[in-house]
Amino acid sequence: MRPPAQKSEPPSDWVIAPLERRSCRVTRNVASGGYRIFSALDRSGPEPAAGQFYMLATAEGWGSEGQRPYLARAFSVADCEGVTEGLRLDFLVHAVGPGTIRLATLREGEALLLVGPLGRAFSRPSGLAPGAAGAILVGGGIGVAPLAIWRRRLAADGVPVRVLLGYRDRERSGGTELFDCSEVRFASEDGLHPVGGYKHRRRIHRGYVTDLLALMLDGDDASSAAVYACGPPAMLEAVRSICANREVPCELALEAPMGCGFGACFGCAVPLAGGGYMRLCVDGPVVRGDEIQTALIPGSGH
Repeated sequence: MRPPAQKSEPPSDWVIAPLERRSCRVTRNVASGGYRIFSALDRSGPEPAAGQFYMLATAEGWGSEGQRPYLARAFSVADCEGVTEGLRLDFLVHAVGPGTIRLATLREGEALLLVGPLGRAFSRPSGLAPGAAGAILVGGGIGVAPLAIWRRRLAADGVPVRVLLGYRDRERSGGTELFDCSEVRFASEDGLHPVGGYKHRRRIHRGYVTDLLALMLDGDDASSAAVYACGPPAMLEAVRSICANREVPCELALEAPMGCGFGACFGCAVPLAGGGYMRLCVDGPVVRGDEIQTALIPGSGH
């Protein structure tokens, strides 16, 4: 494997994590369709930027007696709010393996071990293209999480935002309550509304969320849009292709196997469009669509 390509200096608003593993108290764990949303109180960490992630593990029942899970799991933050004692961090989890099953069963008062915030965050639309004034957010499945906090931050700054959310089916949907806005359109392969999405009573598209993106971009002045996406690898590759064909700037929040979260293990190497590799944990997880060779990264997704 060739060494990672040299990257530019991180932007000034890139939040750098303290070099510590902190113990945070879980304050809630609630159902969200087929997923769970759990919150933890971080008393000493910095406020994350939208798109950054944390390496999570539990204080109990993690690697006990030599059993899986062994390594911490990377999770994008779905929301963050300042409270009297520190920061409330929200995470969206789908229980599919030993690590996510353990996180999904966290109880109020339990200790969550975390390192972060880590990685590269989303850029503002004007930073992706001078003429981009608004944002289109495209989420698939559990990948809706980092787009929720990004929508809130953009809306607070007065940036027009449209949201497209896609799910495989009603059973594997959730997280819709994280998007407390009216500019949301849904797509699903079974044609059923996602759990919790009923306040947005528009007709649902039966098919892929990328169908909605293509229609939206074909109907818009492409120079006014910047696209942000997170979801399964095939969806992200479709977003990358759609945007490239229309010369629309996009950023993708990617997933790759991570062992450490800070660039030491090279487990998350991603091929760059111009040759070489980047380490997704330090040079991502948010990348420009034209930076990478493909979003179909081996080992990513569920």
